[in-house]
Amino acid sequence: MSDVERIVTAIPGPRSRALAERLRAVESRGVTYVADDFPTFWASASGATVTDVDGNRYLDLTSAFGVALTGHANPAVARALAAQAATLPHGMGDVHPSEMKTLLLERLAALAPLPEAKTFLCSSGAEAVEFALKTSLLATGRPNALAFEGAYHGLAHGALEVTGIERFRAPFLAQLRDATSFVAFPDRDVDGAAERALAAVDAALARDASIGCVVVEPIQGRAGVVVPPDGFLRGLRRICDERRALLIADEIYTGFGRTGAWFACMHDDAEPDVLCVGKALAGGFPLSAAILRGTVAGAWQPSTGEALHTSTYLGNPMGCAAALANLDEMRRLDAPAAATRIGDRIARRFAQPPRGVRRIRGRGALWALVLDDGASAHAATVRALQRGVIVLQSGPHGESLTVAPPVVIADAQLDRALDILLEAIAQ
Repeated sequence: MSDVERIVTAIPGPRSRALAERLRAVESRGVTYVADDFPTFWASASGATVTDVDGNRYLDLTSAFGVALTGHANPAVARALAAQAATLPHGMGDVHPSEMKTLLLERLAALAPLPEAKTFLCSSGAEAVEFALKTSLLATGRPNALAFEGAYHGLAHGALEVTGIERFRAPFLAQLRDATSFVAFPDRDVDGAAERALAAVDAALARDASIGCVVVEPIQGRAGVVVPPDGFLRGLRRICDERRALLIADEIYTGFGRTGAWFACMHDDAEPDVLCVGKALAGGFPLSAAILRGTVAGAWQPSTGEALHTSTYLGNPMGCAAALANLDEMRRLDAPAAATRIGDRIARRFAQPPRGVRRIRGRGALWALVLDDGASAHAATVRALQRGVIVLQSGPHGESLTVAPPVVIADAQLDRALDILLEAIAQ
């Protein structure tokens, strides 16, 4: 059957191994991890399955970093991309835009939980975060930020300023402004964590009048799917209002139904000033956005002919067409409801942590299995791959396995993938 895994060679197979050697010869160091047992090279994908260049088929529990929310190679998105590529593949986004740009901005304004929303389109999540940080300075006049330990907001220099993972920051500290205050992110399973975190945020803003924004992932993804206690985001909203700081929600991973709501901040009824989105937005085409509350967007002056922040591919017509088709698919599939069903199934399956798993946490179609250490998680990742399941390591020390499948994954596929993953962990 084409909807489950099928392994026909050793993993990695001979073509993957050959491509790995060729890649290692030409790619800059520090990018792709290459070892005797990793990686495989993808050739095609459909729905919740991926096929590599050797003909091995895998069940995908990553959605390719969360991008393939509506399924790999979603047919509606593929058709929209092909049609747009044949008519207008590129425009001049901030000089002579396409109609598709306007249509997408209208759609995002209707979907986002912000009043009178205005949107800046870009290509990567890091760029969306950097636009949000620029917005904060223009709106508040204060250049510094507060963020959270374990936060991942991207690796471009501006985004790296607010990324709270030391291994990414350490090599480049000499080039960073060191303008961000970091506090611990609260875990909902730790008593009193939210109160302590909110007190630390309030104290930092009181102590440093140069902090103009608080940047937060409503659920920390790269840190190992850390879900905060209920009320935490509402508490941040209250503190930001009292201290006249902007609340920037980084929903690049959690947006568009992934957690069981259109945006994860909606679980806590916390309305941000800036909402950063990406990954799943265009179903595989590189597209992201910073969506601003109308009153905050007013901090940017109208263009006089030269945009103050832009890029060559701003509002690319193919990206906009893909995003419009993908948003239609999210509605058709009812992505939040589909993610909730997946989450309920995973929660029932893991009512008690199985052997080899210390903790399980998550919401909707975004979960993490926390193992003893990074070595155990890496070994389980490799074993699962050899048996036909793709999973992604996460956590501060790589000790977690993230489970974030496409919402189109069938129950039988999900159950099969979890069986294989648990066998790999148990070994």
